[in-house]
Amino acid sequence: MLYRPYEYQKTAMRWIMEKPHCGLFLDMGLGKTVSTLTALQELIDDCEISRVLVVAPKKVAEATWSTEAQKWDHLQALTVVKVLGTEKQRCAALAQKADVYVTSRDNFVWLVGKYGGQLPFDVLVIDELTSFKSAKSQRFKAMRIAVPSVKRVIGLTGTPAPNGLIDLWAQMYCIDQGERLGKSVSRYRETYFETHKWNNIVVRCDVKKGCAQIIRDKIADICLSMQARDYLQLPDMILHKVSVELSKKTAEAYAKFEREKVLEFKSEHGEEPANVLANSAAGLMNKLSQFANGAVYDDEKNAHDVHSDKLDRLAEIVEAANGNSVLVFYQFQHDIPRITERLKGLKVQVYHDERDLKQWNAGNIDVLLAHPASTAFGLNMQEGGHYIVWFGTGWNLELYQQANARLHRQGQKYPVQVYQLLCAGTVDERASAALEGKKGVQQSLLDSLNYLLRKYE
Repeated sequence: MLYRPYEYQKTAMRWIMEKPHCGLFLDMGLGKTVSTLTALQELIDDCEISRVLVVAPKKVAEATWSTEAQKWDHLQALTVVKVLGTEKQRCAALAQKADVYVTSRDNFVWLVGKYGGQLPFDVLVIDELTSFKSAKSQRFKAMRIAVPSVKRVIGLTGTPAPNGLIDLWAQMYCIDQGERLGKSVSRYRETYFETHKWNNIVVRCDVKKGCAQIIRDKIADICLSMQARDYLQLPDMILHKVSVELSKKTAEAYAKFEREKVLEFKSEHGEEPANVLANSAAGLMNKLSQFANGAVYDDEKNAHDVHSDKLDRLAEIVEAANGNSVLVFYQFQHDIPRITERLKGLKVQVYHDERDLKQWNAGNIDVLLAHPASTAFGLNMQEGGHYIVWFGTGWNLELYQQANARLHRQGQKYPVQVYQLLCAGTVDERASAALEGKKGVQQSLLDSLNYLLRKYE
């Protein structure tokens, strides 16, 4: 595919090339990955660098960087290797000759230990810098050791919301080793924030009046901040189909589950007329969708966990929102406790009534869990956020469109980013395709049923 960068992407690329230690605070959807890879390619062509290490969230490390490099014509010569898997596999990947090596955040700690803190790379790219916000974490301590050994550091994250500034110290330290916000996180807090304590435990930090701009001014020489509403020349609602790769074991388990359920369905409902068959098909698709979401109900309505891959991807998207509120549409009741547990530490609220709506629009909820049937019509939620994640889309086009319209409506100040979490090789992909094809629910279910029946003939 031919790459035609927007002006803001050209600005981002120049920023990377001109500043050895820099941060790109770009909203989701602005193309941080392709901009970074393009700048790295130019630096390699100019013989300024030769080896790059990218540290990213696990799912992003598995797919995003290599996929982007393969997608664009101008990046075809760029060799990307994934340093993932077992220790033996990681060592084998590091032994390969490549331009870009991509590893996960957890494997980064191992990597720093392997090289004794002296990384054999020219450039260190920290994809989702906000995941290094805790100065007490092992990943931050490893980063603190490793950064002095590389010539260039690039930190990528979204534009921080005001309540995210408290976490900026550790992120900036990863880039400039404390040059701008100081060498101590406690001094940073004392200088710029009012702390509220309960029994000598800090429960909240509010930025002091005028200090938000002071913080931004201090880091402005190396951090480029761009908000989607100012730069994105695209329609107001942008859809992202996020492919969630299941582990080999889980993918095999799903394939077996799908086959068993389809053959069971065929033996029980094979002779039903089409109008009755559609209702029966809905039950089958629900079973398969439950597995894709990560848990399956038994006959007594008890939920049994089968995987957490979609939960992990959701957590990464919420993290990348960088303090902005996220509206998550769930599909099954068992999604609620599993999502809540995975996002522990954030203020997660299930939508019930007008009180929750007021809290959402006031910006007091980090993640609002809502079923599309309960929020699809009549609610003005655009003041509370501009990120939507579909944990499971379902098959109802009207509900899907109306639910998205809760944020994508008059009064919304930002482009609305809609993320569909789709487990690869599962019924998720067919449900998403059905919505895209704008067919009715009954026809979509019958088409998917026919596909599955043919698949296992």
